[in-house]
Formats: sequence, C-alpha cells, structure tokens
Amino acid sequence: VRDYFPAWLKRKEPELSESTNTFYKIKANDFLAFLGERADLEMNRIAQADVIGFRNKEMERLSATSVNHSVKFLRMVFKSARADGVLLDNPAEFVGTVANRHRTKRRAFTLPELKLVLDHAGPEWQSMIYFGLYTGQRLGDIAVLTWQNVDLAQKEIRLQTTKTERQQILPIAEPLLRHIMTLPSSDDPKSPLHPRAHEIVTREGRVGSLSREFYEIMTSAGLAKKKTHKKEENGFGRRGRHAVNEISFHALRHTATSLMKNAGISPAIVQEFIGHDSEAINRVYTHIETSSMRRAADALPDLIRKAD
Repeated sequence: VRDYFPAWLKRKEPELSESTNTFYKIKANDFLAFLGERADLEMNRIAQADVIGFRNKEMERLSATSVNHSVKFLRMVFKSARADGVLLDNPAEFVGTVANRHRTKRRAFTLPELKLVLDHAGPEWQSMIYFGLYTGQRLGDIAVLTWQNVDLAQKEIRLQTTKTERQQILPIAEPLLRHIMTLPSSDDPKSPLHPRAHEIVTREGRVGSLSREFYEIMTSAGLAKKKTHKKEENGFGRRGRHAVNEISFHALRHTATSLMKNAGISPAIVQEFIGHDSEAINRVYTHIETSSMRRAADALPDLIRKAD
C-alpha cells in the first residue's frame, strides 16, 4: 500500500490541478498514517473495515463534506488498483458517505454585516471579499487568481472553477476594477493577486485554513461565536469538527445572487454569472450575451468606495 499510493499520485499528477494534487497527497498521507504498519501489507490485504475505520476516524475532526471527499478519494485509488490487476475487489466501493447531521441553513450577508466584516479584515482579506462579492465565486477559486486571469483591456475575469470545471468569463464591475488597479502589479502573468492566500491553498490543497481565518474575522466583527479550545460534547470546538456558521465566505455567493435579483436581473443571467449548474443552464462555456452579464455586474452596490 505504501508503494502504490505515491505511484498512483505521480501517474495522476499531469491530469489534475496543482491544488487537487496537493489535496490528494494530503489524503494519501492521512490514510497511510491511519493504517500504520498495515500500510506495508499487499494492497489486497486492505479490507472494507479499514476504509470504514478511516472514514470514522476522519469524522472526529472533519466536517461531513470533507469526510466524504476522503471516501471518494479512496474509491478512486482502489478502483485504479483493481484496473491495474493489483486486487480483485475495491474495498472502498460500497463504503457509504456520511450524513451532515449538523446542517446549518446558509444565508446572505446584509450590507451592514458586510461592511462590518470589511472593517475587521486586513488588506488581502478585504480584497478577497471584494472579489467574492463582485464575482460570486468560491473562496478557493478567488485565492488562486493570478494576473493572467484578469483582462483589463476587456474588463473581464476569466477562470475555470475548481468544483465544476466551468469556464467563467465575468465582466469586472466598476468598483472592483478600481480596486484591482490599486493592487501591486507584476510582469509575471502567473503572479497571484492574493499572494498569501495563494500560497496557503497551493501548499495545503484546500481552503480549510482560509475558512478558519475568515471565521476569526467574523468573530472579531461579532458575527460568529468564538470557538472554545477544547472539543465540545457535540464534536465541535478547536479540537473537533469545524462549526458551520449561517454566514461564511460562501455566503458572498448568496449575497451577490440576492443583490442582482433584487435589482431586477433575470434569474437565468444571475445563475450564469454565479456559475450555478442547473437543467436550464448546464454547459461548460457561457453563452449569455456579454452586455447582459455586464448589466448584472453593474447592479451590485459600490461597497468599495464607501469602505475606503
């Protein structure tokens, strides 16, 4: 097992993004550490009970979503091992995912809350919050943006989302454009817009650390409950699973959606702008007219001028 996992990772490396590769390496190391001496056994000695044990161990420290990502990762590796003829059965194939029993209803930020968060955030976090509001994209995708994603001539941001692999071409709202012009530029198009966040996500392959930082910002702003240092009875706390607040960085997607809809923007255009997939909009590349997308961007309020 200890030999197969690194070999599989090396084989998959050209097919995956840098952040996904990093995430897979972390999951592989976590599983090997869990197995301990059993990692020196032949692949066919690993049983379903090992995978279930790892899953249940992960539940002690991770959210249901993160645990399920771990299960899916193991399914992929053992499926490849079966295809390679290394084993007859995939021990992870029928291991079920876990239910989220602590689901919290998410909501959008109110504008006063958003201004409060900006007041308590440092410069790089302020910048990422601006990008989150004016593009509606996820934290991980914003953290890894580089200057090659920004077309100042066309006033557009071009990116491929990590979660859905959608190609997004988003008009830059005027307030965000003004902010971008204040960021330190570089002759290297691969230079990140948010260097520290980019380094964290690239190194760790996930946004957990950034999510925790954002939670601390909301705690400072009085919008989230301060975490205790010990594991609580419900499994949460600094030593337990990550508590889910009703507002998080992801809530900026809901905020952008609400603001555009309240401004009279068509739901189909809002859905395309944010990047949600649905039966009505289920394609890889965007096809809604640029002018309609730009009207959606212009419908968002100018918080940057007021925040500055």
